[in-house]
Amino acid sequence: MSDKKQEHEAGSADVALAKVQDFWTRNAKVISGVLVGVILLIGGYFGYKNFIQQPKEEKAVNDMFKAESYYRMDSARLALNGDGQSYGFLKIIDKYSGTDAANLASYYAGICYLKLDDNQNAVKYLNKFSTDSKQVQARAYKLLGDANADLGKSADALNFYKKAAHHFEEDANASGEALFLAASLAQGVIKNQKEAIELFKELKQKFPSTQWAYQADTYLAQLGVYNVN
Repeated sequence: MSDKKQEHEAGSADVALAKVQDFWTRNAKVISGVLVGVILLIGGYFGYKNFIQQPKEEKAVNDMFKAESYYRMDSARLALNGDGQSYGFLKIIDKYSGTDAANLASYYAGICYLKLDDNQNAVKYLNKFSTDSKQVQARAYKLLGDANADLGKSADALNFYKKAAHHFEEDANASGEALFLAASLAQGVIKNQKEAIELFKELKQKFPSTQWAYQADTYLAQLGVYNVN
């Protein structure tokens, strides 16, 4: 390498270094502030997660134990409201908002209200619930269909039954039941014969071995449709 080329490269390196030093000198406080902010943000997140959220979650689970016991005993009112010494689902939802336990308590509360024929509150609490478990979420959609149907909200009920049917098709019996309810509602209440036929056909094609598929033949015959395989 020639002396001139070496000198040129050395000079370029010196210029680049000088630019970096100048940039740091002018922006050191800003850069340091940003770095400190990021460190505090990360530290704050892990601190909240480990010292606030996790203990809160564990406390919620412990406090919900008695309500779940009443739920399994089919004591809906005690499960919802507690017994004066132990919390019910409604208190868990209020006291531990944002936890997984409160989310699950909304599901239980919705079912309890269904058992008490309070469909308005059943819809309220089931709508608050969501889960990554497709089978449980499909069940929640089906229950929302039931509650809305009892409230006379047939269009909403139909939509929830269809969501339940399509959300976790691996559970053939549950999905078949939801499709059957959707089709029956379309036929008998909404009077949408075309949609009823489509839903009964879908039921027979997707879940042919279920009891709901066998029953669909009778309803399809009433609608003038025969020999659907």
